[in-house]
Amino acid sequence: MKIAVYGKGGIGKSTTSCNISIALARRGEKVLQIGCDPKHDSTFTLTGFLIPTIIDTLQSKDYHYEDIWSEDVIHKGYGGVDCVEAGGPPAGAGCGGYVVGETVKLLKELNAFYEYDIILFDVLGDVVCGGFAAPLNYADYCVIITDNGFDALFAANRITASIREKARTHPLRLAGLVGNRTSKRDLINKYVEACPMPVIEVLPLIEDIRISRVKGKTLFEMVGSEPSLNYVCEYYLDIADQILSQPEGIVPKEIPDRELFSLLSDLYLNPIDEGKHQNNKENLLGFTTI
Repeated sequence: MKIAVYGKGGIGKSTTSCNISIALARRGEKVLQIGCDPKHDSTFTLTGFLIPTIIDTLQSKDYHYEDIWSEDVIHKGYGGVDCVEAGGPPAGAGCGGYVVGETVKLLKELNAFYEYDIILFDVLGDVVCGGFAAPLNYADYCVIITDNGFDALFAANRITASIREKARTHPLRLAGLVGNRTSKRDLINKYVEACPMPVIEVLPLIEDIRISRVKGKTLFEMVGSEPSLNYVCEYYLDIADQILSQPEGIVPKEIPDRELFSLLSDLYLNPIDEGKHQNNKENLLGFTTI
């Protein structure tokens, strides 16, 4: 099974991806996580350091695939999760989709691409061009990471459009949304009511999820010294269980931009009471400047 994880830049995709990868490994799956970001930090919380990228390794070998070994590009992470970083083209030049394609090509050359039960692609930022959507060419399912804010849901809607387009030619389905670090879900609920899709899980608003990224550790590793975090790991295990159930998934249909603006601003512009108004104002703070 191949899973592509998407979401707004900075929403916590890599932290979520790493913890889902560990959860899948805890369920007995052989897992490979592929970071698809020029920052090559997707797997940082699994390995504790920035591993060499595939594109840098290829360049150092003058693209002689026969001179590259699995151990040059596949690194063992916490919990037995294997890790790969695709890297990216030079700033302002090239295409991220090309790098993803080269990564898959090399893994196939190494007979590694089909050795795993689960391959998880952690994809950078918003989908703004075909290159960013390249991992969807290989995925069975897409999981969208969001929060309860306008910008994240706007990005989720763009990703939804990309999934719909790719599903025309690929056996791709949306598994659902994962809400990351949010204490409210009113905007999420309103969005999925207008654009029907599953909500897999909503992770609680706890600082330790963010801190785990800074520490270079997954929540599962932090539990060793902080047992009180064990309940958070259960959220990721639940996500893993839902993925492993091989859900039917959906081919979603995005909402037109203007309708989305109107939909998500409604709670802000037409508050039900003062308490709800204040919370929605905070959630939609970025919207007031548009």
